[in-house]
Amino acid sequence: MYPIYDTQVAKRFTIYNSLFLDLPFDDIYVTGTLLPFLGKACERGYASGKSPREIIDGFFEEMMPGENEKKRFDFLFEMIQYVERQVVLFDSIEDAAYEKINDISGKGSVKALINRVETDRKKEALIEKLKNFSVRLTLTAHPTQFYPGNVLGIITDLENAIRTDDLENINLLLQQLGKTGFINREQPTPFNEAVSLIWYLENVFYHSIPDIIIRLLKGLDQPLHTWENPAILKVGFWPGGDRDGNPFVTHETTIQVADRLKKWLMRCYYRDLRALKKRLTFKHVEEHIVKAERGIFFTLFENKEVYSSKDDLLAILLEAREALIKYHDGLFLDLLDRFILKVRIFGFHFAHMDLRQDSRKHDAFWEEVFSIQGKEFVGTEEELIDKVMKTKALPSLEHFEEPFHREILQSMATVKSVQKTNGEEGLHRYIISNCQSVLHLLEVYQLAKLTMGVKPGGLPVDIVPLFETVEDLKMAPEIMTRLYTMPEYKTHLKSRGSKQSIMLGFSDGTKDGGYLKANWSILVAKEELTRVSREHGIQVVFFDGRGGPVARGGGNLHNFYASLGQKVENSEIQVTIQGQTISSNYGKQVSCTYNFEQLLSAGLENHLYPDAEKNLNDEQRALIQQLADSGYEAYKALKSHPKFVPYLEHVAPLKFFGMTNIGSRPMKRGGGSGLKFEDLRAIPFVGSWAQMKQNIPGFYGVGSAIAELEKEGKMGELKKLYQDSLFFRTLLGNSMQSLNKCYYPATAYLKDNPEYSEFWKMLYKEFECSVEKLKQVAGMEELLEDNPVSKASIEIRERIVLPLITIQQYAIQIGLENGASAEILDKLILRTMFGIINATRNAA
Repeated sequence: MYPIYDTQVAKRFTIYNSLFLDLPFDDIYVTGTLLPFLGKACERGYASGKSPREIIDGFFEEMMPGENEKKRFDFLFEMIQYVERQVVLFDSIEDAAYEKINDISGKGSVKALINRVETDRKKEALIEKLKNFSVRLTLTAHPTQFYPGNVLGIITDLENAIRTDDLENINLLLQQLGKTGFINREQPTPFNEAVSLIWYLENVFYHSIPDIIIRLLKGLDQPLHTWENPAILKVGFWPGGDRDGNPFVTHETTIQVADRLKKWLMRCYYRDLRALKKRLTFKHVEEHIVKAERGIFFTLFENKEVYSSKDDLLAILLEAREALIKYHDGLFLDLLDRFILKVRIFGFHFAHMDLRQDSRKHDAFWEEVFSIQGKEFVGTEEELIDKVMKTKALPSLEHFEEPFHREILQSMATVKSVQKTNGEEGLHRYIISNCQSVLHLLEVYQLAKLTMGVKPGGLPVDIVPLFETVEDLKMAPEIMTRLYTMPEYKTHLKSRGSKQSIMLGFSDGTKDGGYLKANWSILVAKEELTRVSREHGIQVVFFDGRGGPVARGGGNLHNFYASLGQKVENSEIQVTIQGQTISSNYGKQVSCTYNFEQLLSAGLENHLYPDAEKNLNDEQRALIQQLADSGYEAYKALKSHPKFVPYLEHVAPLKFFGMTNIGSRPMKRGGGSGLKFEDLRAIPFVGSWAQMKQNIPGFYGVGSAIAELEKEGKMGELKKLYQDSLFFRTLLGNSMQSLNKCYYPATAYLKDNPEYSEFWKMLYKEFECSVEKLKQVAGMEELLEDNPVSKASIEIRERIVLPLITIQQYAIQIGLENGASAEILDKLILRTMFGIINATRNAA
């Protein structure tokens, strides 16, 4: 694929990039002409050991001698704006070539899967598996997408123009780009964030999901209108319900977002029904379509709830279907069946919302409940569980002094409200972040039961623990075993189809344990949770909090799910995606279809083609465990370094994430002015290391762990493990992507900084060690040499933003040398962040 990538992307970018120089804007010619000189000055400067300040000052002395400080700073801001637009152009060119640089019909596609099962006579086995298998992608509002909505619209149009080499339109769109601001003027509200993601539901997922399912079912000769599991592919939705991720979300936000989801789905249905009405103009059929259309019209435009559920709408459509076959030989039946399937997939909910809150908030809630009743909430865990489960009623709202506890009650009450309008699929899960005990699950279970006034076995909500830290993951099997043996909770699970969802990883896994330990701990926890769940007759469903960046557990998702083996339950694949991962991997119908099919195939093939090699043997497990433990020790040593938090606070651009207006949540959990490691949110934590081009959470401890095992003479075993285990290859491959995005020369000036010299050298030493040892284990001359397209994409993107990296470090360096930053320097740092993060959007 690399020659195609070089022609379709790299060379096209060189050609179209030159169009910027012809744009009719003041100073753009000067900026565009001088930018390559700055880029070269950066490359040569770093190669000769110069600091960012020396590079920028030297550039000005050579190219703009005699200019005053204001003119120099103005020029740097113009450079930033120019580079930001180059990144947009490159994104659009890559998107336009998506079908050419990815094998759309190759391995992992629906077409390839059907061909394989037919050849291997496993068609019936696949049909059976599909009756209870699903993939759920949950869109989160975690803000790593720096493009405002109007810029995303230009990118879409630019991509379409590039597909047809429409130079005139490309030129006009580049002019529009030149005049369009890249920064949100105001911080978005939680509702704004939801609205921006609903755009993807309406314009991408609404079309891609039915398309994939239709091709799959038709390829297997299954009828669309009666297929028993239409939810093979579905979308989860956190904006509006994720209170832990965003403390500004309220119960009103939840209702508002649920209403928006339903209304925008009705818009989609209305458009489809109007199109159907143009074709189904026959006697006995037309009246049913008109009736369906009017019902949606009244729901959408006059706020009249004509249909109490999707079943009411389906009943009308099925009558039309029967008449179409009976009187008109099924003319245009395929069009009607497609729409019926859409209604069965999306119901009245469009996407499945989740509620999420931190367990510590529930602890505090129950403390006040007992305080209102004149009792104390103290004792052993068993005693506290007994007190919670014996509670017959909750105090009314006005009795709570803490406003947040009133909000917890009102939030839980939204479940009934949303289920009434959008159906149970609209909101039926409550996720408990920082879950560390049986008590944490039962606090939410009892809260939900009492709020909704139901008896055991009547609760229409799934209680989902989120085990995040290394210690929590270790305790998870014991916690769930105790829960499974509780009579009342067993009754609840039976009413929910004997199915228990468990979320693993997410933000704090890697932040707490480092890359190797977190990922290995998650796999071990999954295996143990699978075992104990099977022993108790429970089907466990794993929900992976993988985010986007490798450091948060992201990376190559397809290989990740293909590598899990038979010890991990795989009845469903559930995973979070966020920010630029949504726009780059699922932002267009072609990329959404491709990536959804890859995930679907990975899960299905793991079941249909069990591979003994995927089940790690005892020797392999012991080797990975030793590696993970060694990496954990290295990461713990880094975390405990006295300069770890000060470096993030005063050197890395951590504090600027709160000023970017990309998300509505605060930078850290908890109040107070002091910065504590445990309160840091994952986005600014991971993002700060990415801005510095150091990517610590994505690799730290990998190199030193491999070196430690090499000393014990185990390098040969590691090399063999890399060749034999897809899990281990995927684990190290994802870390290679993170390392490939590092650029330590930009911060090498810190080795001479009296305060941070030792700490920077520690980071750099581990970086060098990790690169060297990973190449050694993988048998490569260069990282990612087995993935030249991804390697080329990263290299071009990093080269585009090298001037921004240098300008950012220039401002940081001056601030450190002066002992304080200045407003103009802060503004420079803030403005460079957008282009740097947007350029890292490739699927890492």
